[in-house]
Amino acid sequence: MSSAPTSGGSTYQSATPTAGPQTYQSSVPKKPRRRGLIALLVVVFLLVGLFGAGTAVQLKRELPPATLATEIATTLKIPGAAPTMPWPSEGSAELMIEGLGRIGGSGGETAEPIGSVAKVMTAYVILKNHPLDGDEEGPELTVTAADVADHDRRTLTGQSLVPVQVGEKLTERDALEALMLPSANNIAHQLAVWDGGTEAGFLEKMNAAADELGMTDSEYTDPSGFLPTTISTAPDQVKLARAALKFDVFAEIVELRDAQIPVAGKIRNYNDLLGVDGVFGIKTGSTDQAGGNLVFAARLKVGAKNLVIVGAVFNQPGANTPEQLVAVNKVVRKLLAAVEKTVKEYSVLPAKPVGTVQTAWGSSSTVTPKTALKVVGWPGLAVKVKTTTTKPGAQVSAGQQVGEVQASGVRVPLLADAATSEPSLWWKLTRRP
Repeated sequence: MSSAPTSGGSTYQSATPTAGPQTYQSSVPKKPRRRGLIALLVVVFLLVGLFGAGTAVQLKRELPPATLATEIATTLKIPGAAPTMPWPSEGSAELMIEGLGRIGGSGGETAEPIGSVAKVMTAYVILKNHPLDGDEEGPELTVTAADVADHDRRTLTGQSLVPVQVGEKLTERDALEALMLPSANNIAHQLAVWDGGTEAGFLEKMNAAADELGMTDSEYTDPSGFLPTTISTAPDQVKLARAALKFDVFAEIVELRDAQIPVAGKIRNYNDLLGVDGVFGIKTGSTDQAGGNLVFAARLKVGAKNLVIVGAVFNQPGANTPEQLVAVNKVVRKLLAAVEKTVKEYSVLPAKPVGTVQTAWGSSSTVTPKTALKVVGWPGLAVKVKTTTTKPGAQVSAGQQVGEVQASGVRVPLLADAATSEPSLWWKLTRRP
């Protein structure tokens, strides 16, 4: 069928939609989608900026300090069995070394008479109450008729004495020299009255001083030690000797071989061991009841270390004073020889790793003493050890000192054995704040 002609002979398509789907272009701009893309880009740029700033902060943050741990005990023992010393078969003995400790002792469980060793306490109390410095002579003691009478009475019992005269002037130093060198009993009595007013008053001071020093097994009943009721033990007398030697004047006097005092003139030290095996004091003592006794001090050099040995040997047998003193001197010399043989330099800490330095990121280095830690002593001696550490920083270099270990005055640096590594970039970026 032909279409109907239009006016003017033209043809047209109907505006009525045909059946089926139809597509067409919208004439409206798509602004919302463009805005979303811009927003997404802004967020991305912001995230990149923030990430970059955070990375810079992480990379520039200060590194945390490394940690240092050591395994050094606070007390170390010198390797080996304790030495066997030639202790006397009779009587008692005690030995110690200043700054190191007690070597040991024998007997001494029961207090015994000590003879003229008691004069160490007499001198100690006098110097405590009337100290002398340097070359000072101290105040004067005037010999009275009572002092002369006391001297004369003592001659009847064969006591150690120095002659005195009425009106004689003895300085405190003179009197101490007479007391300690020829062991003058009459001067012990005179000093006691001078200081205490009466001998009884002075004895109170002697026993009070013993209590202060922890001499729990000592009892003084006379200032000279002549009476057998004046008793003590070797350990107690070593305590006293150590205290007395702190008075420089006392140490000087007991080392004198002789001295000059008024009336008596030249007096001699009864200690025949002076200068033998390093002995420089302190006091002999002998009676029938006490036997032979010696409280002694001796110097011993071990390497660069100067030591002082303080000891006591008591109640050695003998028929008379010379025999008793010979017996005690033999024991003392044997003990000193054993000490010299035994007391040496020993290693208590070898130059092996004793700890670890570890960084926060897990790198580590062992720590080792620069040299072995060596101390002077004897096998079995317990030595106190002090370990100090420094702040190693975030990491350490090889050979860096990170601490110190010390014992008996000896110091050894603690060194890092190797350098710790640098932290990785990943660790720096991911570590927590």
